[in-house]
Amino acid sequence: MPINNVLTKLGVKRVVSASVAIVVAASTAVIAPMMVSAAKGATMNSTGDYLKQQVAWNSCGTDLYCGTVLVPMDWNNLNTKPISLAVIYHRASAAKPLGSVIFNPGGPGSSGFDFIKDSITDLATSRLKQNYNLVGFDPRGVQHSSAIKCVSPSQLDTYIYGDSGFPLGSAKDLAFTKAAIAKFSAACAKSTGPLLGHVDTINAAKDLDVLRAVMGDSKLNYLGYSYGTFLGATYAALFPTKVGRMVLDGAIDPTVSDNVQSINQLKGFDLALNDYLVDCLAKSGCPFSGSVSSALATIKNFLLGLETKPLTSTDNGRKVGVWMATSGIYMSLYSNTYWPYLTQAFNSAFKGDGTTLLRLADFYNDRNQDGTYNSNQTEANIAINCLDSRQSSKMADMQKQNKLLLAASPTFGRYWQFGGLACASWKYPVVKSLKSYSAKGSPTIMVVGTTGDPATPYQQAVSLAHKVLSKGYLVTFKGEGHTAYGRSNNCVNNAVDDFFISGTLAATEPMC
Repeated sequence: MPINNVLTKLGVKRVVSASVAIVVAASTAVIAPMMVSAAKGATMNSTGDYLKQQVAWNSCGTDLYCGTVLVPMDWNNLNTKPISLAVIYHRASAAKPLGSVIFNPGGPGSSGFDFIKDSITDLATSRLKQNYNLVGFDPRGVQHSSAIKCVSPSQLDTYIYGDSGFPLGSAKDLAFTKAAIAKFSAACAKSTGPLLGHVDTINAAKDLDVLRAVMGDSKLNYLGYSYGTFLGATYAALFPTKVGRMVLDGAIDPTVSDNVQSINQLKGFDLALNDYLVDCLAKSGCPFSGSVSSALATIKNFLLGLETKPLTSTDNGRKVGVWMATSGIYMSLYSNTYWPYLTQAFNSAFKGDGTTLLRLADFYNDRNQDGTYNSNQTEANIAINCLDSRQSSKMADMQKQNKLLLAASPTFGRYWQFGGLACASWKYPVVKSLKSYSAKGSPTIMVVGTTGDPATPYQQAVSLAHKVLSKGYLVTFKGEGHTAYGRSNNCVNNAVDDFFISGTLAATEPMC
């Protein structure tokens, strides 16, 4: 049974750049002292106190400014002790900028602070950087903000990659998994404390309104990727009249159940794998031959073999079992630019060397070669997901879901089963979801969808734009990979930039 199923829930991980390395020393020097001083001197008794707080911005790079913003731990109880959000912005080059655009790179659990700090050159066009201050932040529970902490790096290795040693889905395998998840959940509760119960997306969306205010904007201008579309849609539902220009790229449909989200995402990765194989089979050096169907059968049998006989690697004797291998494959399917690495991984793996799959899996999980982790994205991902939504942990319900997963993807479905166990022992209850995400009263919200998106399938963007939102507008990128703005083509980039800069929407929804 996949402990790793915890990571394949809604939003999994968003790959935010070609390198996810974090400059820990620089970030710590900038953020930690301000977090301490701001918390000590602050008295917050009302929403107004949070909205009107003054932020001490310090230079932290070329045209970059860093600061700390305080928010209540629990928005339903303003008497709770404030927590800290790490915030960074890139100053617009225009003498009179239009305001700020707040970014969220996804996850949940990805660092928006590092997204701006490390990827400013690539994440936005020169037009957007000229006209807007570009703001990144770590949501509650994430990295440089008041953060989730669960286990040591070696313990996290075991949790993410560990095999039970028993046949997959057997009684002993399930018992092993339940015990491992319960142990991890208890460690999160002990190490993090009460914050663990307040890292849900509704609380985080209310934090966004504080960021809007401290940046001096009367309306929120926002660009969210992947899980960031859920965060943005939640803000729009809570504060429809405070929405400015909002773009949701790689959309999640917030109205469907966790079970359906899981199946949708599984279908997305299955489609991406098929598209990869079509491309691979047409090129020299492809480790497969014949038809796509025969290649899929080869992969399925390969994964089945790893359940009992892991591959060796050149990384300090680490073994590559099925959970590490599937993580590496998922990583490679996030963008067609990664497909050559997947070809390399299969070529090596079929010869008994799992090192490339291991490297891809570690990259996916933000793990360094020395065994440390760059961030707490895995722990934050689990904590946020377990508060936002859960599948049933009743065996009958899971078995019904298992059948749907196997039908959705004969290749991957086996490794997405028993997802209801992921949050079954979580200390804090799931947060009640909003009744509607229509954002009635908001201006038009732009949704961007990619037809070959593996993690947030295109149909979810169609649904969000045309069914869920009261005023949605769809931009379609006809291509592969997760999300589109900044990595696809000028058609998408220009549609987004025109919307942010002048509020312009083409009469016909673009097909790029």
